[in-house]
Amino acid sequence: MNKEFELLAPAGDLEKLKYALIYGADAVYIGGQIFGLRASAKNFSIEDMEEGIRFAHEMGKKVYVTLNIIPHNDDLEELPEYLEKLNKIKVDAVILSDPGTLMYVQEYAPDLEVHLSTQANNTNYMSAKFWYNQGVSRIVVARELSFKEIVQVKKNIPEDLELEGFIHGAMCISYSGRCLLSNYMANRDANRGECAHPCRWNYYLVEEKRPGEYIKITEDEKGTYFFNSKDLCMIEHIPELLNCGLYSLKIEGRMKSIYYVANTVRVYRKAIDEYIKDPENYKFNPEWIEELSKVSHRKFTSGFYLNKPNEDDQLYSTSSYIREYDFLGVVLDYDRESGMALVEQRNRMFKGDEIEIIGPDYKGFKQKIEKLLNDKNEEIDVAPHAQQKIKIHMDNPVEKYYILRRKREDD
Repeated sequence: MNKEFELLAPAGDLEKLKYALIYGADAVYIGGQIFGLRASAKNFSIEDMEEGIRFAHEMGKKVYVTLNIIPHNDDLEELPEYLEKLNKIKVDAVILSDPGTLMYVQEYAPDLEVHLSTQANNTNYMSAKFWYNQGVSRIVVARELSFKEIVQVKKNIPEDLELEGFIHGAMCISYSGRCLLSNYMANRDANRGECAHPCRWNYYLVEEKRPGEYIKITEDEKGTYFFNSKDLCMIEHIPELLNCGLYSLKIEGRMKSIYYVANTVRVYRKAIDEYIKDPENYKFNPEWIEELSKVSHRKFTSGFYLNKPNEDDQLYSTSSYIREYDFLGVVLDYDRESGMALVEQRNRMFKGDEIEIIGPDYKGFKQKIEKLLNDKNEEIDVAPHAQQKIKIHMDNPVEKYYILRRKREDD
């Protein structure tokens, strides 16, 4: 694992954890079945956590567990027993935002390292010092900070206090993610892991004393998505990220697919390693932004890093994702003698399809499906069923965990 910087990836379940680490993440953050802010993700049982931690530690990598809900009294009842379990299975750190939760960690799992969530909206070095004095070893800085502000924070905090920042993924319209829209619109508490994402819904904006008069912002016949932010993407700013004081570079997306996680990690891993290898001669490769665009995404923005966002950082016309590629399947096994790969299908594919295969270490190639077999070794023209096991002849050697994708025909 790189000792200078950490690439931190999301993992919504055990399968995503393995893909994130294999594709180059130094650490992953996961949620248990309680106390995390992604209640609708699959999340981890204690048994899955234990297997994931063992898998990570064998690779010399780390696993962090989110405890970052803003808890009410009832939420605290299960916390002591849960913390004792996390401590027993050797979680590398917990991520939290609530002072009461921190006190429970110190009482029931004092050996656990503590990271302060972005939900605590830490925007200055005095707050960082306060949390450091409470036993926090890492601050996830508020997404509202610029490069200049992060540099100032780093200069004024203890040397051993680490900073972590989001570098890619969905942006929340509310300050550091503390949103009440979901509570009000859908009776689902975003700060307890149940966000309904009403910021992505379409609205009409009308001033109270001017009924029927619409404020002049871009809209369509369905209304306007004036709460809807673009996705954060900092791949073009690797030198600034690695020189502003951040130690851990964090990708958002615990509810995204293994394809999203793997491909996003492999691109940032490649860019970071290229910079570290030769900072003076480092050049941004436009191919990296093209690769990141091959997973489901909204238009990209640099968030608050360079300047305060304006109307160009919002998506007023639609809340839909851009999906240019289909995730077809994953390689389970490969026979070098025959050149046939055993693939678990995730989307329908056909004999004759032009596909792309990607793997760890930024490997990849394109080919046509010339030979397609079912699980009985019978030749077929189409593989229609999700998670069906099929065999495909590969033009180049592949390994377990390689991923198949195809450009969408409607593009």
